[in-house]
Amino acid sequence: MRAIVRYMAIVAVLLIVGGEVSAQQMKERGLVRKGNRQFKREQFEKSVDSYQRALQHDSTSFEAKYDLASALYRTERYEKAEKTLQSIVNDTTRTELERGEVAYNLGNTQFAQQKYKEALSSYRHAMRCNPNDEDAKFNYAFTKRLIQQQEQQQQQQQNQDQNQDQQNQDKNQQEQNQNQDKNQDQNKEQQNQQEQQQQPQDQNGKEEQQGQGQQPEGAMSPEQAEAMLQAIQAEEDKTQDKLKEKAGVLIRGGKNW
Repeated sequence: MRAIVRYMAIVAVLLIVGGEVSAQQMKERGLVRKGNRQFKREQFEKSVDSYQRALQHDSTSFEAKYDLASALYRTERYEKAEKTLQSIVNDTTRTELERGEVAYNLGNTQFAQQKYKEALSSYRHAMRCNPNDEDAKFNYAFTKRLIQQQEQQQQQQQNQDQNQDQQNQDKNQQEQNQNQDKNQDQNKEQQNQQEQQQQPQDQNGKEEQQGQGQQPEGAMSPEQAEAMLQAIQAEEDKTQDKLKEKAGVLIRGGKNW
């Protein structure tokens, strides 16, 4: 009897819980349908609010998340739309076609943010899920070509920057060489001027030394001149003595002028 009572209690709890879940699902589905009507009327902000309220009743609702991402994309809130789609792109409870549709729209949100490599990966995912998706193929090819063009432009810009840097280096080196040559010329000119200023001084000093310490060629030294005067005086004295002897006249030294 106790077992039957317990069984009936468990069934009652399950019915209550099941009823609450069913009620939550009904509210979620009702809000999703309301959001879809608003979306068709291009009332995208209102539809965003309806889908978000639906997720409050069932946070796992695939439809509510997918439709919310579509409404966010229309209001240009691409980053939030991307995050919402990423949360369901690998939902294994959905079919391949459904996951391919999510991946395709995920690529569009990434492309709108200029995340081209991420978008390329999402389009590739969409094609794996649905090889017949022509839109995914087109977007994949278009995005791949765009990435290639960007890489070529970046390479060209990089080459131009390198060439410009090399030209600047060459110009700087040339200016340095010119400055060095100019400095060398100035130093040489200053050296020549100094040598020219020093040369007359050396010559004058040499002439002064010659005037002070050397005698002209053929000139007598003071000693030689003194000796000659003494010899002349001696000869003069002898002559005077001879005259005295002959004439008997007194001569007072020196010449009779």
